[in-house]
Amino acid sequence: MISNPRTAVVVGAIALGLVSIPGYPKEMIKATLLKNSTIQLDTDRVKAGSVTFDVSNAADTGMTHEFVVVKTDLAADKLPVENGKVPENQFKKIGEVEDIAPGTSKHMTLKLAPGHYVLFCNRPGHYSMGLHASLLVTP
Repeated sequence: MISNPRTAVVVGAIALGLVSIPGYPKEMIKATLLKNSTIQLDTDRVKAGSVTFDVSNAADTGMTHEFVVVKTDLAADKLPVENGKVPENQFKKIGEVEDIAPGTSKHMTLKLAPGHYVLFCNRPGHYSMGLHASLLVTP
């Protein structure tokens, strides 16, 4: 039992820090799906490790979107398209957030290795309209 109140506060603060720090991602990216059919990222480069995507669909888009993350060496605008969609099975798909209604947002945390990634909406026709962006993950 700790009898000194100051020691108890310090021990409690240390214990709380040890418990809560590992749960936080090292990196966060805000991605906004815009009316002009683009994905706006607040950064296009992060360090490898745990990355949280805060994906928002602007209220004025009038369309439900999704947000797919694939690892590839291809440029964001050079992915193949079949029947209006990117064939996701041709890539190393890392994660996906579906059904993001206008004016809403969703979160996704992924563990990303160093390399090049393409982020895109794969609703029919949306990739071809320009809803894609590149992300570089550094060591």
